[in-house]
Amino acid sequence: MRRFPKRLWLPVILRVWPPARLWYRSWGLRLEGRPADEVWYFAFGANMNDSVFLGRRKMKPLEWRVGRAPGYRLRFNLHGRPKGLSAPANIAPAPGEEVRGVLYRMTCRDVVWLHSTEGVPGWRYYPVWLDVEDRDGDRLRAYSLIADGLPEDGNPSLRHITLIREGAIQRDLPGLWDR
Repeated sequence: MRRFPKRLWLPVILRVWPPARLWYRSWGLRLEGRPADEVWYFAFGANMNDSVFLGRRKMKPLEWRVGRAPGYRLRFNLHGRPKGLSAPANIAPAPGEEVRGVLYRMTCRDVVWLHSTEGVPGWRYYPVWLDVEDRDGDRLRAYSLIADGLPEDGNPSLRHITLIREGAIQRDLPGLWDR
């Protein structure tokens, strides 16, 4: 019998909560809450762009806000595709700095779907909880996806940096990306 590629069956299985919990546990992660529980997700890279987040990833956030993550900085220190020619966005702890991005409120079920589109759980990204602020200064607890990156930053592809810039413009992010 021919085996179906993991990228085809895994997203379907992860929509069912008990198998999703088992899958996360097999990677040493906990899937907390119930499918309908709501959480905030902090996007800082291409996921700020509607064509990526709403289009390619098929996400349906309940709400979005402009936000920032103090104590982190934006890095481009991951291997992209093709290897060596592109460096996707990542964040790393950096006291005194901040990363601007988009906060999406979504259900835990949608979080699992987002994870499946990002390869989580897996060898690259892993979820972390951050203390973030929205544009009005309200403090929120949000999760984000980060990876153990290379010591040196690479160069993001023109396509990737364009997605980030367009996402920043779509969400009226102040500062860095409007240039």
